[in-house]
Amino acid sequence: MIDGLTLAAALPTDAPRAALAGRIFRPDRAGPSVVAIRDGGLVDISARFPTTRDLCESDDPAAALRAAEGEFVAPLEAVLANTPPDGRDASKPWLLAPIDLQAIKAAGVTFAISMLERVIEERARGDAGAAEAIRAEIISLVGEDFAKLKPGSPEAMRLKEMLIAQGAWSQYLEVGIGPDAEIFTKAQPMSAVGTGMDAGIHPISTWNNPEPEVVLAVASDGRIVGATLGNDVNLRDVEGRSALLLSKAKDNNASCAIGPFMRFFDRDFALDDVRKMTVTLTVEGPEGFRLEGLSTIEKISRDPADLVAQMLGKHHHYPDGAVLFLGTLFAPVEDRDAPGKGFTHKEDDIVTIAAPQLGGLVNRIRHTDRCEPWTFGVGHLMRNLAARGLL
Repeated sequence: MIDGLTLAAALPTDAPRAALAGRIFRPDRAGPSVVAIRDGGLVDISARFPTTRDLCESDDPAAALRAAEGEFVAPLEAVLANTPPDGRDASKPWLLAPIDLQAIKAAGVTFAISMLERVIEERARGDAGAAEAIRAEIISLVGEDFAKLKPGSPEAMRLKEMLIAQGAWSQYLEVGIGPDAEIFTKAQPMSAVGTGMDAGIHPISTWNNPEPEVVLAVASDGRIVGATLGNDVNLRDVEGRSALLLSKAKDNNASCAIGPFMRFFDRDFALDDVRKMTVTLTVEGPEGFRLEGLSTIEKISRDPADLVAQMLGKHHHYPDGAVLFLGTLFAPVEDRDAPGKGFTHKEDDIVTIAAPQLGGLVNRIRHTDRCEPWTFGVGHLMRNLAARGLL
């Protein structure tokens, strides 16, 4: 079972003031519903907003969420308890990821330390044992203080020229300090898992890690309307073999976790709060191993608004909007099993990603073929909503 799915852990510390929306699967409706989180309960507002995409596209999602009338479904605590796959009562509701039709995008190499780690992956060619020596070599050459370097600046371009002369240039340094951000498709719409669900690691991988991130909700016109938490699960050995294997390293069954709820921007919570946010990570292993870390958005190399502008604009459209993972500062390198081998997941690891303003996202790690298969897609959603008279 997955522990830690308590009301206090799932909700922001200022939950009574927060405009929070989520999604649940309702067996009595044979499909998902958009819900508002109110006074510890879940209110189905699907009659007003059949999808979270519709809510995000409204002029003021926070105000629209608060004004929407709906049907009380169940206490949040009961739905949280029924969400983990083990022992679930399939006749009662459970939580889903708080997004549906939006494109799921991610920004890579947005922090200095993550840039360093991607360079190490590339040069190690997927060999975790070689990473420590390569890490020391790169730090001796260029130092660790990339954080002060503005991507695309004259100083960054001079560093680029120096690295090329040293034979140490990398495609990861290109997107880390060059003018263009790395924006990629993390997963398909409707494929993300929510809190309490199993998160997937492909069994071919022997070097992988969680990536604790803030995820922005972006409307189709480019407005940033809210935020939630995400785990951009990554297979470091697969991506390290070749950057062309990015999709195999990133997009697998249950490998994208988002939640627990979407918090919409209002007078109490805005993009500036995201810019100052600290996201914590805890990994608790079945053998008693414990890893803790954090990611401070203040240290991001590219401003979140700039990343959104590079994702969506006049050259690239998303008519159903998108969500964007902002990248992570934290790349675990602590040895788990043997000296020099670094960190990698084991099955049944419990990963908790949390921030006071957004609550906590909790997932158990399982191999992708042991996670619940993704079977409910966009076509199923449209037919279900039509049958319920919601379209």
